[in-house]
Amino acid sequence: MTIQTRTIEYTHDGDVFEGLLAWDDRQPGPRPAVAVAHAWAGRSAFEDGKARALAELGYVGFAMDVYGKGRRGRTKEENAALMTPLVQDRARLQARLAASLQTLAAQPQVDAQRLAAIGFCFGGLSVLDMARTGLPLRGVVSFHGLFTPPGNTAGRAISAKVLALHGWDDPMATPEAVLAFAREMTQAGADWQLHAYGGTMHAFTNPEANDPGFGTVYSARADARSWQAMRQFLAEVLA
Repeated sequence: MTIQTRTIEYTHDGDVFEGLLAWDDRQPGPRPAVAVAHAWAGRSAFEDGKARALAELGYVGFAMDVYGKGRRGRTKEENAALMTPLVQDRARLQARLAASLQTLAAQPQVDAQRLAAIGFCFGGLSVLDMARTGLPLRGVVSFHGLFTPPGNTAGRAISAKVLALHGWDDPMATPEAVLAFAREMTQAGADWQLHAYGGTMHAFTNPEANDPGFGTVYSARADARSWQAMRQFLAEVLA
């Protein structure tokens, strides 16, 4: 197996973005592809690594960028400054996500009829919005994502299958928010699943997360279980 990568610049509304594409060059022809939505710091080695891991599973992985080329946060304050404007303007975020997915679908390695998306933290919110807005995806997976509805998709049906992988003790997505999310997905007619991991906080897939006071703690057990759940889900929706 030889995993190849290349960065791809793309533009939307006058802004330049840069994603990372990863694929196994031993596999001939177009294949299913999975977009990776980044956490609040922006596209990083973490998301690039997930794109490579997806390529090792036989997919084309694409680490998306919704902040802009080179725009990254290094502290909580910088991360919040990058994320908050898009959380507050979900239509703008959704448009950037659509542009990223369109870029992925246009790559020669990609079967544009078999697309999915996964996301982490803020990226989990992002992929749920991709499903809510009806982008051409077969399925989305939210890892410790935020469940706050966007406010501009009420009443719309959700055709993409949805898998939410959630730490039950996540202070950023409380049990009340989980129940509201379940009601929203049901009302939208979605084929949805929720896996809740007990004794698990936010950012449980990130080995660098170790801030109990902030609510972000890595869990090797939940990390492994959630990745396995994602693998089974993608095998189903992208078959």
